[in-house]
Amino acid sequence: MKQRIRVAGIIRTEEGILVLKRNRGRSEAPVFWELPTGKIKFGEQPEEAMTRSLSEYVGLTASSIKIRDVITFLALEGSNRLSNLYIIYEVGISDTDTRPTPRDRYTSYKYIKDFTTANIHLNEASLSVFEIIEGKVISNRVSSRDTASAATVYVDGASRGNPGPSGIGCYIVGVDGQVLERSGRFIGFATSRVAEYYAMKNGIEHALELGLKSAHFISDSLMVVNQLNGIFTVKNQDILPIYREIQKKIELFDSISFTHVSRSQNSIADREANLAIDRILQR
Repeated sequence: MKQRIRVAGIIRTEEGILVLKRNRGRSEAPVFWELPTGKIKFGEQPEEAMTRSLSEYVGLTASSIKIRDVITFLALEGSNRLSNLYIIYEVGISDTDTRPTPRDRYTSYKYIKDFTTANIHLNEASLSVFEIIEGKVISNRVSSRDTASAATVYVDGASRGNPGPSGIGCYIVGVDGQVLERSGRFIGFATSRVAEYYAMKNGIEHALELGLKSAHFISDSLMVVNQLNGIFTVKNQDILPIYREIQKKIELFDSISFTHVSRSQNSIADREANLAIDRILQR
């Protein structure tokens, strides 16, 4: 499978976060808005690519740059699936240098404060980044490259004692906002990381059982999200078999992404996981 690697920058001002309108190229191409984005040229470090892209395509000079996150997702390009990896940076610019001069790949720009109400069509990567940094999830979003139904799948694993009695929870919201699944299951005695991985595997399996080919998976386990996004390597033997099973199931989706959120933003799946433990302990 091909992989596309890009850098993207989050530039904040009092007006909001900078997004740019892509040059459509072919007149029939869809109109997208995105964060400032660029390729990594041979011999470049990602930070260098980010700085160069800002200057080359946006006409801005970075005064500071700090990595914020890395996201991956699968999407269709023609008849093939393409793996996308985006390295996200927080980029500072001079207070007097806030007016971009879009060129080449971009035709215009704007600053947005609330991506959920902005009347623009963000691309998949930028939308995922906004969901992370703003702590909001649009449950009915569908990428323009998605060809089937999309859903948001919240998963969580809980362990009391680490290791101890453990449960997993799942909460799936469909494209129309309808709740498709809400359930919890006791999995025996396990560590918290094993419970988190079983929760993700369970969520993926439920999504496939529902016939979903495009899904956005939400977890409050940064370890699981970073490992599935390829940022961290899986070395623990207790979770490696589960990780490998998940990798096989990922291939069955047309489009998929993994996002980390705080526990408070994953409360329903967390509640289902803990209720599953309570049902066993209270017998």
